[in-house]
Amino acid sequence: MKIYVGNLSFQTSENEMRELFGQFGEVKDATILLDRETGRSRGFGFIEMDDDAGREAIGALDGKEFGGRNLKVNEARPRNDRQGGGGGGGGGQQRRRW
Repeated sequence: MKIYVGNLSFQTSENEMRELFGQFGEVKDATILLDRETGRSRGFGFIEMDDDAGREAIGALDGKEFGGRNLKVNEARPRNDRQGGGGGGGGGQQRRRW
């Protein structure tokens, strides 16, 4: 199960997240997303763990204070469910009318 962890303190490390979620079972992976330009935390990340342990962790940690902030913890949505991006279009020159 992949778990979204939001509202993280910008000082939280992946090891700290791993320890927090490790109370509920084996953490297979812990990732905090970083800003491409600054290399600093974006304030959210993901945890991967077994389904049962993940559900228990979500129930226990959603809304819990950690690092001075109340965490937002839920099952991560698949990437294809997200909206946004896109673009397209453009093309041809506009004609000027004098």
